[in-house]
Amino acid sequence: MSVPPATPAHPPARVTAVLRVLVLSTFVVFLNETIMVNAIPRLMREFEVTAAAAGWLSTAFMLTMAVVIPVTGWFLQRVTTRTAFGLAMALFLAGTALAAAAPAFPVLLAARVVQASGTAVMMPLLMTTLMTLVPPQDRGRVMGNITLVISVAPALGPAVSGVLLQLGSWRLLFLAVLPIAGAMAVFGRRTLVNVGEPQAGPIDWPSVPLAAAGFGALVYGLSELGAGDASQAPVSPAATTAVGAVLVALFVWRQLALQRSSTPLLDLRALTFRHFSVALALMCLSFMGLMGAFILLPIYLQEVCGLTSLQTGLLLIPGGLTMGLLGPQVGKLYDRVGAPRLVVPGAVVTALCLALFALTGEGTSPWLVLGLHVALSAGMAFVFTPVFTSGLTVLPPHLYPHGSAILGSLQQVAAAAGTALVISVMTGHTATAAADGSDATGALATGIRWGFGVGAVLGALTVLVALLVRTPPVPEPPAAPQAQDAGDTTPDKAAENPV
Repeated sequence: MSVPPATPAHPPARVTAVLRVLVLSTFVVFLNETIMVNAIPRLMREFEVTAAAAGWLSTAFMLTMAVVIPVTGWFLQRVTTRTAFGLAMALFLAGTALAAAAPAFPVLLAARVVQASGTAVMMPLLMTTLMTLVPPQDRGRVMGNITLVISVAPALGPAVSGVLLQLGSWRLLFLAVLPIAGAMAVFGRRTLVNVGEPQAGPIDWPSVPLAAAGFGALVYGLSELGAGDASQAPVSPAATTAVGAVLVALFVWRQLALQRSSTPLLDLRALTFRHFSVALALMCLSFMGLMGAFILLPIYLQEVCGLTSLQTGLLLIPGGLTMGLLGPQVGKLYDRVGAPRLVVPGAVVTALCLALFALTGEGTSPWLVLGLHVALSAGMAFVFTPVFTSGLTVLPPHLYPHGSAILGSLQQVAAAAGTALVISVMTGHTATAAADGSDATGALATGIRWGFGVGAVLGALTVLVALLVRTPPVPEPPAAPQAQDAGDTTPDKAAENPV
């Protein structure tokens, strides 16, 4: 999907329909990403697998995302919007149906890989289409609405899974999603229009295995570094991480070489734009701190505070809702006051909340944890929407797909790195506290406090980077491009409010 050279002052009515379809479809696939959180113990019993094996249902999903996303920059420039959407939803539906009928654990694991392949296409497709069709002066508001969707969906996942597991089999987790995703796929194919024209071009095949092996090994190695049985792993996680880093470096070197003579798989010229690079650094640090906190909170609430998995999911929902509901308001503020006045206070609130989490213990009330989580989510809402908007706005249109792919790829790496860091610190200090005579719960509480302390340090670094954020200048809107149906070259009537 190539991008037009300009955006209209008021997107056509069809543009509104395109964005709504993509946003709703992204909500469905993102809900599925966290819907299996509470099903792991039941799957361990039914399939007679270990916790480590069951954990691969999440690890494989994350690895697939890390492998597929780097290729989407090239892919989205060479297929139509309808084709990209159809492929993403077809993969997601196929994976969901296979998971619902899975007779054995390996089949369920393969189904999660297929699901993740579709999910990996949806987010870059949504971001690229938004940046292509929405004029710069309206992007904050529209990006805020998208933040609502991508924040609420993962937050609802654990609670939805808890309710469905109370009603019956774990297969309901997939059977409930299947008709909704199917309806969105049918509606989307009928409603979507093609944005721009595909650009035929060669693919650099050596770059594909380099990206897949490099990002896959890097994310897997980082995710395994904090595992309690890392020392018993057949291949050292540290060695896997090092190999992944070397392969990613080779991938980057090849893309830089291709930029001078051919078409790279992932165009890294997006990194030469200062606004984008600063936004990327801030996003990575924020994701490291946020994912570390999200990993520690369920452990703390269940193992230290004694809550059930369903109670934990319900307690964490208000934070996700807060981040989502603030998104549209933050987006409107961005269009009026710019990024720095939003990002810096948001980063400060985030760092303070992570520091306060480091003071929690066995006697801390879950209600206090709820309040801190809501405040943390609010701080993140003031960071993510302006960062995504200001970072991508500065790129020229032909780099939108590549900028979205770079953001998505490094999100996966940052999430894995943040998780590995806090879990490693938590595990080490838990063992030290236990050796010093603390009981199991007290030792774990000590380890979790140290883990949150790491998050607080990451939060402080985020504040420093946030001070570098600037609002990019809004270019003058040139001639309006057209979003077209196949065979239809007539633009629709303009609409005032996309999404």
